[in-house]
Amino acid sequence: MNIYLDSADVSQWALPAGCPPVVGVTTNPSLVFQAGLTVTLDTYKALVDAAGAQGMGQLMLQLPSADLAQAQAWVGALQTRSANAGVALTIKLPCLAAWLPCIRAVQAMEQAVLLTGLSNAVQLLWAQSLGVDHVAPYVGRLAADTAHGGRDVWALMQACVVAQNSVGAQTGPKLLAASIKSPDVLSRLMALGAAAVTLPPASLVAWSQDAITDAAVAQFERDTAASLA
Repeated sequence: MNIYLDSADVSQWALPAGCPPVVGVTTNPSLVFQAGLTVTLDTYKALVDAAGAQGMGQLMLQLPSADLAQAQAWVGALQTRSANAGVALTIKLPCLAAWLPCIRAVQAMEQAVLLTGLSNAVQLLWAQSLGVDHVAPYVGRLAADTAHGGRDVWALMQACVVAQNSVGAQTGPKLLAASIKSPDVLSRLMALGAAAVTLPPASLVAWSQDAITDAAVAQFERDTAASLA
């Protein structure tokens, strides 16, 4: 399973020992705003440069507008920048029919596309028919959707995995699961065979340690000391 850091804060991209390796970074306009940045092309170019400088092999950037001319201009500029930085670029677009012209335009530029916000099986079938590279359902948000009585999140995740592993003309997009709220959810996604997840740096750091591990090591140390007394 590949891990992408879910952050536009460059200062958080360096992880301490004990964290698994990450393949890249993924951002969206909300993360850019939370990092104290403006959602502009210049900001996105700077993120590409930072990814290259920190050895991040991949960067996923979400376009902020469905305006077709703007989308083409941004993608063209970011393709040039990412090529110079040695960073593989993926463009994130909402899983909405209103964005179809942008989706097709970005694909025509031979650019990898991720559809974000995928929430049900019909949207998955639509994404599969478009031939996009990734889909990104928000696992935590779906599980917390009490307004609809709760969602069967794991049925959707299983469907995404089946789609990503299918063969033939309808080979599906890879599952990149977002909004992971606990290491137990991460374990289930790994067991299902999800291709990738996005995680905030703080979660990776926190989950790299565990109270059970700490207690066991403390017991070993106490017993070692007692044996030598």
